[in-house]
Amino acid sequence: MTDTLEAFIAGLPKAELHLHIEGSLEPEQMFEFGRRNRVDMPFNSVEEVRAAYAFSNLQDFLDIYYQGAGVLQTERDFQEMAMAYFRRLHADGGLHAEIFFDPQTHTDRGLPFSIAADGLLAGMKQAETELGITSGLILCFLRHLDEDAAMATLKAAEPWLDRIVGVGLDSSEVGHPPSKFARVFKASKERGLALCAHAGEEGPPAYVWEALDLLKVDRIDHGNRALEDEALTQRLVASGMTLTVCPLSNLKLRVVEDLRAHPLKRMLDLGLKATCNSDDPAYFGGYLGENFVRTAKALDLSRADLVTLAKNSFTGSFLDEERVAHHLTAIDAYAA
Repeated sequence: MTDTLEAFIAGLPKAELHLHIEGSLEPEQMFEFGRRNRVDMPFNSVEEVRAAYAFSNLQDFLDIYYQGAGVLQTERDFQEMAMAYFRRLHADGGLHAEIFFDPQTHTDRGLPFSIAADGLLAGMKQAETELGITSGLILCFLRHLDEDAAMATLKAAEPWLDRIVGVGLDSSEVGHPPSKFARVFKASKERGLALCAHAGEEGPPAYVWEALDLLKVDRIDHGNRALEDEALTQRLVASGMTLTVCPLSNLKLRVVEDLRAHPLKRMLDLGLKATCNSDDPAYFGGYLGENFVRTAKALDLSRADLVTLAKNSFTGSFLDEERVAHHLTAIDAYAA
């Protein structure tokens, strides 16, 4: 049955809506780029890098995450990192991805905005040509920095806004409520960008309310803690708001202590429009396929549940209606 489940998931057409591209930087690539770009790193081997990836909390993760980003120096680095991710997505049966990137992580260490943006866009174009995978780029504001810095980032992004589908809000959640970024989200909306924000991963349900009412988001990233508030849960169900849930990330960062206690099945049973995603797969131990497989086993998800998750990944995407309909037809044909 396990082989059958894994084969079914591998062939199921699906999209990924919550993926930090810098979080797909595998130890081998980090070491290779560091050597290529002559970046001073405290590691002498791939094994030492991998050992550092065995962190135990969010801050340990962020420390190594930002250290890893330091090896990214050229457009080629960003393009190769993106293509490595897309090849893994392709192997997992993924057909579309909407990827986050953190420009402030790179501009704050002296790189021009263009290096990350042009490199990632080149990788996305290559993935569509070579693998048939479509994708969208989402610019994330770092919430531990102030709103003026986010505004400056949005201004720096203006020449690329016709190739960026949306903005997001990530980094340390607790102590940095969505309300802190209301102006920059309004400015982003005025520029025609889709809006999403991390809320309710570590932060309280109140942060989800703020994301909805003050930022006016189109999508909630994570959203686990929304279940603590019945009125909020009912509102999310009624509005059909997509939640981009990341099971193995939640396990690694101790949002849940056991995958069998993960709320994804409960979300589906309540009628929430949940999706399954990998977040920062190089650090959290699994790409999209593994998130599906391990969560399906832990929660005893049915094929109908898996089909729902796949459909939600397209109806919750920022693709146009025609493309969404095409993917839904493909899912129905596959499931039949």
